Amino acid sequence: MKSFRKELWFNTTSRRELINITPQVNECLRESGIQEGLLLCNAMHITASIFINDDESGLHHDFEIWLEKLAPEKPYSHYQHNGYEDNADAHLKRTIMGREVVVAVTEGKLDFGPWEQIFYGEFDGKRRKRLLVKIIGE
Repeated sequence: MKSFRKELWFNTTSRRELINITPQVNECLRESGIQEGLLLCNAMHITASIFINDDESGLHHDFEIWLEKLAPEKPYSHYQHNGYEDNADAHLKRTIMGREVVVAVTEGKLDFGPWEQIFYGEFDGKRRKRLLVKIIGE
């Protein structure tokens, strides 16, 4: 069995952003040479997320509205955590959206259902952050 590991880095220009990272993950799969196995992709920061969904702008807007209702950014004083930082909402949003995804690799391709894409969700951006791609298989 082979193992492949690569870090991808992001530096968003806004506090919250959803980025389709499927092309970068596909490139990692090509680099790995693995044809059959599993691909893990996880955020390496507690205020960022990795998830699978449709790449549709209306849905991305709906995520923003829904997450903001569940864990509003302001008022900062609403959260005990914000005595140290102002990103308690980002921690909660990450918990809701998830830390990682695992995708089957079949015949050297990500084995997706219709419309599935991998996204990096940033909830406390404007600084450099990374994610991990780990692939195991043959």
